[in-house]
Amino acid sequence: MIAADATITLSVMFAAYLLGSIPTAILVCHFMGIGDPRQQGSGNPGATNVLRVGSRSAALLTLTGDLSKGMLAVSISQWLGLDLFNQALVGISALIGHVWSIFLRFGGGKGVATMLGSCLILDYRLGLAQCAIWLSLLVIQRISSLAAVGMAVISPIICWQLTPQILLPMIMMCCLLLATHHQNIRKLLNGRESQL
Repeated sequence: MIAADATITLSVMFAAYLLGSIPTAILVCHFMGIGDPRQQGSGNPGATNVLRVGSRSAALLTLTGDLSKGMLAVSISQWLGLDLFNQALVGISALIGHVWSIFLRFGGGKGVATMLGSCLILDYRLGLAQCAIWLSLLVIQRISSLAAVGMAVISPIICWQLTPQILLPMIMMCCLLLATHHQNIRKLLNGRESQL
């Protein structure tokens, strides 16, 4: 029984990785005639860069798609009866897929929306708190990377208070998010990060 449970978990994690690997920004830009976001702006295939090089509607579609990848992955794990900790591992798998997409030769985006989508399903209170922090920092500072980094730093504290069962996976997700923003963090420290 334990082996069967482990097989199911690993299978769902692999499926979540493939789901997370879907390059939403590139597909949206292609169908809207914007061009490859990896060749424009910051070069990041994410909603913020799509907003810079494309349009609000394209950015919104990208954001929705990336959120949905995390939400769907964790929802499938819930439907299959995985416990909360393993659901969080599935969320990490979707995030890894977004960051290191098999469809983009293991390149990808920075993972903010996919992480938020996963957390909204893991515990809606946690996800809403993260969204509120991210959005507040974005509105106040108008720097996307600062909003993401601030949310990643604060998230483990919120998780510890609301859903301590997934604190370890949450720390792992936040560390990955910070790693994808390492260049932005350098720019923030040097005062060279651009605003929206």
